[in-house]
Amino acid sequence: MSPRHDTAAPPEKEGGAAPADRAPSSTPAETDVRRRARLSRRWQRDMRWSPYAFVSPFFLLFLAFGLFPLIYTGWASLHAVELTAPTDMDWVGLRNYTRIFDDDFFWNAAKNTLTIGIISTVPQLMMAMGLAHILNYKLRGSTFYRVAMLAPYATSIAAASLVFVLLFGRDYGMINWVLNAVGIDNIDWQNDKWPSQIAVSSIIIWRWTGYNALIYLAAMQAIPQDLYESAALDGASRWKQFLHVTLPSLRPTILFTVVVSTIGASQVFGEPLLFDANKGASGGAQHQFQTLGLYLYEQGWVNQHLGRASAIAWTMFLILIVIGIVNYVISRRLRASS
Repeated sequence: MSPRHDTAAPPEKEGGAAPADRAPSSTPAETDVRRRARLSRRWQRDMRWSPYAFVSPFFLLFLAFGLFPLIYTGWASLHAVELTAPTDMDWVGLRNYTRIFDDDFFWNAAKNTLTIGIISTVPQLMMAMGLAHILNYKLRGSTFYRVAMLAPYATSIAAASLVFVLLFGRDYGMINWVLNAVGIDNIDWQNDKWPSQIAVSSIIIWRWTGYNALIYLAAMQAIPQDLYESAALDGASRWKQFLHVTLPSLRPTILFTVVVSTIGASQVFGEPLLFDANKGASGGAQHQFQTLGLYLYEQGWVNQHLGRASAIAWTMFLILIVIGIVNYVISRRLRASS
């Protein structure tokens, strides 16, 4: 008979010892170390992911209201689709693009956009430069003048345009009243081509001159005063200091404002829309101040040709890309020359 190998549990010690497999209780020092380790890991995760959480609302809004409309209009521009039935799409390829390029109204809107952009941008930036140069000197109440510069920018486009409609009225406007005082006959600002474009440009000039003036002022205040003191010791007048010190130092800022103003001029919409006497998207009875923005609106929301309007939008987007490339090339050459 095989012997029995029974194993008995070891007798417990007197006083009741803890089982061998139970870990001894942690000391307060070890608990504090583990707590600090957890807080450290949490802090590291917070430092790593918090910046993405802070900027995520912008990207979510951009995806919803920027990237998705861009992709959708690009897809719609390749189809024949009406605004009344946006889900019924018929593939037409590049037909919408070739059709708008053969449209005389498109080229008329493009020329109007170019001329209004030149008429509004050049005087606007020159006036902004002059105002910034004046505000750069120590003036009493300079803060008030700087705030006043932004007042037109903060004003509603609708309110500003309606006021300018009253100013440029043919029979009752103040502008014609002043012209009559110096012997000039009434000008039909809303129906003649060049007067209407000058009137629309004046609204843009009034709204954006102060904004650009503050940008120039900020750039002027960043110019070291040593340059002006050296020029003054060499006998340079204030005008020569402006030409040979201020303007060369402002070349990057001037390029920035030119590009931004050009982009803004290519998207002019509210001013000509509200300046039209008929309050339509035609830009006057003879389309004399219809811009690309108005032409897009007319095709998409008046004529309800959503595919054609999408093609116009993408054409304007490609124009802006070309402007951006030109800006990049010019800025690189400016940096290389300096």
